[in-house]
Formats: sequence, C-alpha cells, structure tokens
Amino acid sequence: MRHRKAGLKLNRTSSHRNAMFRNMVTSLFKHDRIRTTDAKAKELRRWADKMVTLAKRGDLHARRQVLSIMMEKDVVHKLFEEASDRFGSINGGYTRLVKLGTRPGDAASVTLVELVSLEKKAKKKTKKKTKSGTEKKVEVTKAPEPETEQEPVEAKEPESTSAKEPEPEETKPATEEKTQQETAPKADEKDTDVTEKDASDEKESAAKEGADKQEK
Repeated sequence: MRHRKAGLKLNRTSSHRNAMFRNMVTSLFKHDRIRTTDAKAKELRRWADKMVTLAKRGDLHARRQVLSIMMEKDVVHKLFEEASDRFGSINGGYTRLVKLGTRPGDAASVTLVELVSLEKKAKKKTKKKTKSGTEKKVEVTKAPEPETEQEPVEAKEPESTSAKEPEPEETKPATEEKTQQETAPKADEKDTDVTEKDASDEKESAAKEGADKQEK
C-alpha cells in the first residue's frame, strides 16, 4: 500500500527528481509558463501551489523556505512582491494545464503549465464594459439619424408645392392679356373698315345730290 507516499517517482532517484522539479518551479515563476509532459505537469502543480501559499504568507520564515527550494533569488523576491496582488483573492488553483498534443520524437503527450493571472481577467471585464458602453453609444447615435433624415423631407415638400402653385396663377393672367391684345387690334381693324365704308357712302350720296341739283 502507498499510504503517506504522495507524489510521483517518474522512474528517477529522489535527488534527480528533486533537482528537476526545483529547476522547473524556478522556470515556471520566471517565465509564467513552461511546456512539459503530462505526468511532470501534474506533479509540478503541487510544487507551484506550495510556493504561492508560502509567498502569500509573506513572513521571513516562508521566504527562507522558498529560497531553499527555488534556484534564483530574484525570482523569489518577485514572487513575494506580486503574490498578494496576483493571487490574494483565490485559494488554490494557481496554475492551469493546457494539453498541446504529442511530441514528435517519442509521441509523449505535452502539456502547457501556466500561472493563472487575475490581471488578465480584470482587463477582460473592463473590455466587456467598454464594449457594452460603445454599443449603447452606437444605439444612441443611430436613433436620431432617421429623425434628421425625415425632417428635411417634410420641409422640402411644402416648399416644392408652394413653388409650383403660384406658377399657373402667374401664367393665366399673362395668357389672358395676350389674348386681349390679340383680339383688340382685330376689333380696331373692323371699326376702321366700317368708318371707311360710311365715308365712301356719304361721298356717293353727296355726289348724287349734287348731280340731282344740277339737273334741276
């Protein structure tokens, strides 16, 4: 039975296994993500969660415990500075495993181990808020557009009708005046013809009267 025997041996000696995971944990907190096989990734999660728990505690004894495991002092100091802000609101689950497929050489399944970042989640939330705000702005800007388009159309229609209505009123009297002017000279011509006929008749009658007087 395997009572009180946590962890995987991975077909390695204890010294080799501890040195390997110390290097992997240091690289994980230095670069925020590494690629390894599935079995190593599952065991590395235990080591990484322990380092974050000690860094969140933040006292001197915890710092010395982490320094005894991790290989670089700068990475340890960086972890202790960012642990409370980056992992303070969550308890456990500080790493994420993403399966990438198989390795070309030996067909071993490869997994990406990365640290969970709360800063990225907060940025995504703010982006969603800004997107919803922009959508609201778009709706507000789109709403008045048809109103502005309808108003000038309504204003143009009465102008066009008012401009068209006085045209026949102006043309009618002009046509009446033209007809009166055309008919007026015709009436004068008729009057002149009548007066000329009357004058010729008077002359003839006067000539007849003068001839009758001479005969007498």
